[in-house]
Amino acid sequence: MQIIMLSGGSGSRLWPLSNDARSKQFLKLLPVSGSEERESMVQRVVRQIRESGICADLTVATSLIQRDAIESQLGKDIAVVTEPERRRTLPAICLATEYLSKVKGCPDDEVTVVLPCDPYTDPGYFEAIARMGECVERDMARLVLMGILPTYPSAKYGYVQPDYAAPREGAYMVSRFVEKPDVASAERLIASRALWNGGVFAFRLGYLLEISRRYVDYPTFDGIREHYDEYPANSFDYEVVERETSMAVVPYDGDWRDLGTWLTLTDTLKHTTYGNVLTDGRQQNTHIINELDIPLMCIGTRDLIVAASPDGILVSEKGRSEDVKLFAGRLKDRPMFEERRWGWYKVIDQVEFADGFCALTKQLTVNPGCALSYQQHACRDEVWTFIQGEGEVVLDGERRPVRRGDTIFIPKGCRHALRADTLLTFIEVQSGSNLVEGDITRYSYDWKL
Repeated sequence: MQIIMLSGGSGSRLWPLSNDARSKQFLKLLPVSGSEERESMVQRVVRQIRESGICADLTVATSLIQRDAIESQLGKDIAVVTEPERRRTLPAICLATEYLSKVKGCPDDEVTVVLPCDPYTDPGYFEAIARMGECVERDMARLVLMGILPTYPSAKYGYVQPDYAAPREGAYMVSRFVEKPDVASAERLIASRALWNGGVFAFRLGYLLEISRRYVDYPTFDGIREHYDEYPANSFDYEVVERETSMAVVPYDGDWRDLGTWLTLTDTLKHTTYGNVLTDGRQQNTHIINELDIPLMCIGTRDLIVAASPDGILVSEKGRSEDVKLFAGRLKDRPMFEERRWGWYKVIDQVEFADGFCALTKQLTVNPGCALSYQQHACRDEVWTFIQGEGEVVLDGERRPVRRGDTIFIPKGCRHALRADTLLTFIEVQSGSNLVEGDITRYSYDWKL
C-alpha cells in the first residue's frame, strides 16, 4: 500500500504561531501519551500510522515552502513531492500519483490511500483506512471514501449517502454524494443517515493516473511537474468524487477533529501555559503560549487566548478567536520563524532607513551533520558571528573551520556554504537594498572533496 499525505494551508488561523512556512500541522504542542514530550500534528499522524500496523510507504505532497519543515520533523526516509505552485487538492494528488508511478516505480494496481496530514483522531481511524484498502483489493468500487458520523448540520463538508440496504463487510456502496450543501440540505441529509466526507480516498494507482493524464501527459515526472499549471485548479471532491459513479464508503465514528482554530487546538492541550510565562495562578479558561525569550506575564486573565511568537502577539477572547484569520490576512510581513531541514532560524530585528538601505538580523541554529547550501546573494552583504558550536565554512571554494567567537564577512556575490560538526548557532546580519529570501542562487558543492 502507498499512502499520500497532503500537507498544505497558509497557517493564518493560528497566527502568530503559524505562518505560510509553518502551518498548523508543524506546531509542536500536542502531548505524547505517557510522557512530557510534545509533537506536531504531522508527527502524530505518522506515529499513529506506524503504530497501527498498516504496511505502507509514505509520501508527502506539499508546497516548496513547507518542504524543509516536513523533512526536519519527519526525517528523510519519507518521500516528499513539492508542487511548483499551490493549485488545490486535485493537482497535488495527481502530481503525487505520477511520482509514485514514474519515480517510485509502483504498478498500476497498487492500492493507494490519500489522507490529510493533520486530523486529530483515535486508532480506529487507521483501522478504517486499513478496511478501505481491503475494499480496493476486493475491487468493491473504483473509489473508496471514509465517512464520518456527523455531529451537526454543517455546510463545510461534503455528504456521502451509503446504501444501507446492502452492507459489505463493514462498508457500503455510495448511492449519492453532495459537496458542501447549504445547512437546510445538510439537515435533510443527516436525517437520511448520510455521513460527512472525511477527505480520505482509496483507489488503485492506475485509476488516478488515468484521470491525471486527461490533463497532463508527459513521459517523465519532471515533464509533468514543468506543466503543472495545466491541471485545473480545483478540489479533488469537485473534480473527481462528484463525477464518480462507482464509490464505496467505510464509516468511522470515533474522535475526529480539525485542530485548525485556537478553540479546537486548546481543547487538546495538556497544559494551559507554555514557554516563559508567569501568572498569578488565578487565570480562568485561559491558554498562554510564549515562544519568545522574553517573559510574558498574565494576571487575572479569563476566557482568553494569549500567544506570542517572533511573528507577533495575539490577545483574543476565546469566543472570537476564529476571527484571527480575517485580521492576520492584513499582515504582509515576512515569516519571522522558519523550521528548515538543517535546523531553524528566527528574525531578531529588521530596519529600513530613509535612503532605502536595509538591515536584518537573524539567529540560526544548524543541527549536527547538516549544511546550508552553497549559495550567493546579489543584493546583500552578510556578517556571521558564531556563538555556539563548531563547523566549517566555504567562501568562494576555500574552506576554513569556525567556532564560537569567530566572525566572517560575506560580500554580495561571494559563494558560501556552512556545515555543522556540532549543534552550531550564529547571528547573521544582512545589509543591502533587497533583503528577501528569494535573493539566492544555489550551486552544487561536495563536502567529501
